[in-house]
Amino acid sequence: MNLTAEDGDITCVGCARDFSVGETVEMEGEYVEHPVYGRQFKFTSLKAIAPEDRISVLRYLSSGAVKGVGPKLAEKIVERFGDDTFRILEEEPERLAEIKGISMRMAMEITDRMVERRDARKAVIFMQEYGISLNLATKLYEFYGMEIYNVLRTNPYRLADDVPAVGFRTADAIARKLGIEEDSVYRIHCGVAFELERLAAEGHCYCPARLLCAGAAELLGLDEADIEPALPDMAMEGRIYLKEGSDGLRVYLKSYYQAELFSAKRLTELRDTFVPREAGPEDRQRLIESIEEEMSMELESLQRQALSDCMTSGVFILSGGPGTGKTTTIHAIIKWLEKEGMEFALAAPTGRAARRMKETTGYEAQTLHRLLEIGMDEDGNSRIYRSEDREPLEIDTLIVDEVSMVDIHLLRTLMNALVNGTQLILVGDVDQLPSVGPGQVLKDIMDSGAFAAIRLKQVFRQAKNSHIVSYAHMINSGQMPDLSVKYPDFFLLEKDSAELILAYIYQLVSDVLPRKLGVSGADIQLLTPMKKGNLGVEQLNSFMQEHCNPPSDGKMEYSYGSSLFREGDRVMQIKNDYDLEWDIYAGNISVEKGKGVFNGDTGIVDEINAYLKIMKVIFDDGRVVYYEFSRLDELDLAYAVTVHKSQGSEYPVVILPLLSGPQMLFHRNILYTAVTRAKQCVIILGSAAAVHRMVETETAAKRYTSLSERIKEFETTS
Repeated sequence: MNLTAEDGDITCVGCARDFSVGETVEMEGEYVEHPVYGRQFKFTSLKAIAPEDRISVLRYLSSGAVKGVGPKLAEKIVERFGDDTFRILEEEPERLAEIKGISMRMAMEITDRMVERRDARKAVIFMQEYGISLNLATKLYEFYGMEIYNVLRTNPYRLADDVPAVGFRTADAIARKLGIEEDSVYRIHCGVAFELERLAAEGHCYCPARLLCAGAAELLGLDEADIEPALPDMAMEGRIYLKEGSDGLRVYLKSYYQAELFSAKRLTELRDTFVPREAGPEDRQRLIESIEEEMSMELESLQRQALSDCMTSGVFILSGGPGTGKTTTIHAIIKWLEKEGMEFALAAPTGRAARRMKETTGYEAQTLHRLLEIGMDEDGNSRIYRSEDREPLEIDTLIVDEVSMVDIHLLRTLMNALVNGTQLILVGDVDQLPSVGPGQVLKDIMDSGAFAAIRLKQVFRQAKNSHIVSYAHMINSGQMPDLSVKYPDFFLLEKDSAELILAYIYQLVSDVLPRKLGVSGADIQLLTPMKKGNLGVEQLNSFMQEHCNPPSDGKMEYSYGSSLFREGDRVMQIKNDYDLEWDIYAGNISVEKGKGVFNGDTGIVDEINAYLKIMKVIFDDGRVVYYEFSRLDELDLAYAVTVHKSQGSEYPVVILPLLSGPQMLFHRNILYTAVTRAKQCVIILGSAAAVHRMVETETAAKRYTSLSERIKEFETTS
């Protein structure tokens, strides 16, 4: 921004939110020499000070800093009150009504705006006294408002839980400045809880006590002996749950243990209360033959077994890799449900997966979130909103696809929506990556051995002709595919640097693939194991935006934090927002309304309105959402996404840049999942050695989950 000072205009750099043209400010910092822009003043603190003379007051009011006051009205106000104007605005705002054209209501609205800005600045100054940077203080005030004072005085560690920009170490540093001792019980409890939440973000439902104490001790800079006594105290308070297991004492956040326990109980109840149609083996055989005749095909033996088992099972699991006939088997199951006159629903965890399910079956499918009408309660916990009575789903059978993406909390919500007697059919590839959230639901349910399950293995002849399918199965079994041959649907371009890979990506996306395969840029998806690094999501998205959607006079853009959004950008929702409203339009008429945009939903930035401070996004399923600028932390660019985020999706062409990266991300499941996202072509840019390393690395880090054990416990007691 430019600052007008006594010695001329000065270019100032730093974070300056909620300041307007015309305001008088006081800065602290230092002059720096920029290699391009020359001398600048880099400020570390910034605060507004009241304008002291009528010229400063007039400049301030004319700037539009106070909503409802323009240049002409500003002149009237300053002409009436002179140098005393600012005091009048703050202390006697009702006197504004003395001016012709200003009603008492308008005077109060002007005052409210003044108070709002004053309170924001006072709160920011208060936070800066405790070492909180201006940028962070502004974010905290935007999040908490005037509640920030209470949060800092009573529980500064809430900052790490509530605000994405705040980590535990930042909250801890603030807490220490507020006088909380290093070895205080309060600090230790908060550190243990934070460590458990961090582990949950990595997919774990519990942590062995010995590992938890070691991690919390390192986090807090204490000894493990200081941590251990906190566990029983926290259990007594109800913050955690302790249970002995095969790997010693286990520590759960209470909600995670309850989610596993409730889900295990309901799964066994659904299995045991299902009443199959009266039909013996011979009747089922005749029914299968009639379905085959209707479908004009003969099912493979495991497909026939799956259909037969499904007819008699309250909970049934169908798993299998690409090309093994899962879709055909689902078709057969739907034919059976229709013949029996059963009411059924189809669902999947994400919008893309639901659309894909609809395309492959020909039947309506929806996301689990929309089916269950998931909302947020006052405590921030997800629950079902169906009616005032929260009635359960009134269906005979629910088929859920891509179950490997379902985490333990979503499973619990699903279990809460189904009444005894409802049939649940779970479909997925158990070899895919587990959910982004905590748990490994599909694997644990299958490992329990408590439910009828079929794992399809035979790759059909038509699928065998696809190198995507055949190579995926080779990778999954630990065999290195032959990448020396470039097939039309699967090939490696050996490149030894990130710079070369980026250059080839642009060439492929902008020219080669559209020309040779007839695909558009929207059909091509970059997938990568990593968020950071030269070939991580952040760098790839920045590169693609710059080259595929460059700035122009006709395109609006807006910077939010470290992100830049431009009209025409491809974006992805990166968190569940249960309250975000959407519309689906037919022309200019809204034909459907709803709430909720969920992690993984993708769309295009259609319009950025700087005056209204909103960004319009049209999602792939036709939903139109208007984001206030303050909510843009919910969106990321999506030219490139992580392999984890791509689950449940299919893309005509997948480009996979692979050179090097962390061992925890360069393993077989990542590569297998990435390859199976492509329908038409897979292009690997990088190193055959990196591919070989991933094929040889069998699994990712172990996830600590116990749903399978909870199910087995109900087996022994039933």
